[in-house]
Amino acid sequence: MSWNPTHTPECPQTGCDPLETLIIPRARDLGGFEVRRALPSPKRQMVGPFIFFDQMGPAEFITDGGIDVRPHPHIGLGTVTYLYKGEFEHRDSLGTHQMIYPGEVNWMIAGRGVTHSERTSAETRASRHRLFGIQTWIALPEDQEEMAPDFEHHKQGVLPFIEDDGTQARLILGTAYGQQSPVTMPSETFYLDVTLAPGAAFPLPDDHEDRGIYVTEGSIDVAGNTFEAGRMMVFRPGDRISVTAGTQGARLMALGGATLNEHRYIWWNFVSSSKDRIETAKEAWKSADWENGMFTLPPGDTEEFIPITPELERMRPKEPR
Repeated sequence: MSWNPTHTPECPQTGCDPLETLIIPRARDLGGFEVRRALPSPKRQMVGPFIFFDQMGPAEFITDGGIDVRPHPHIGLGTVTYLYKGEFEHRDSLGTHQMIYPGEVNWMIAGRGVTHSERTSAETRASRHRLFGIQTWIALPEDQEEMAPDFEHHKQGVLPFIEDDGTQARLILGTAYGQQSPVTMPSETFYLDVTLAPGAAFPLPDDHEDRGIYVTEGSIDVAGNTFEAGRMMVFRPGDRISVTAGTQGARLMALGGATLNEHRYIWWNFVSSSKDRIETAKEAWKSADWENGMFTLPPGDTEEFIPITPELERMRPKEPR
């Protein structure tokens, strides 16, 4: 399918600045495993419904090494896991037990409350291995924040694939270029994994209100400015935007969709339009009443969980921006 990437954009490649916001993620070392968080940022809380955006790795683990994200809770959001390299073993309180590999997508809707864990499998730990991927949260519309939790897994082969003149794009979520992902979305969204050959052009979808790009490898040129890996660019609504890969090519995630009409508060792993709802979830997790409370632990992973520490307790919910 052709998307006509050579079409002259409304904002030419020189002489104007199509950027609304440039975000440089903050890095955090988790013991040999680096996470770079682009959203939320001091400049931007959300891009469309995307309210959290983490680059995981790239990291290499020796024998017996890996990731152990113990069971923890979520409300008011959906989590998206997409890997370039490596694997995760996902378990959740719905009873889901699902491996995820590169090019596949895990989509977990927390709604009124869910608990999950993510770990490197014992099989993978038996030898050296790598991990590189992106995790995002999508804020649910206010009228769906209390929906029942759900989970979907989709293989690489069912995600729409678009190829044209040195550009390859896999549509992970939502709609773009006349294609639709099979992942069930609660609001207007698009999310693309894009690989560009050196000098190849990529036009952003122009039928979505909010649009951004995060560069994971290589570099891109936007209106005469070069942006290296580890940068998120958010563009002005309405402009027709095309970006060009640098001399080494590029890999990027394009994301966005309709902005939500309601503000969101964020505290730890909770997202909500209501502070009271966050406080209720906080107290429920602290009570650790897995039999009768709001949360249960994932079957098969009930020996430990991430507690609310005194440091977390002192944190206030981040105010909407």
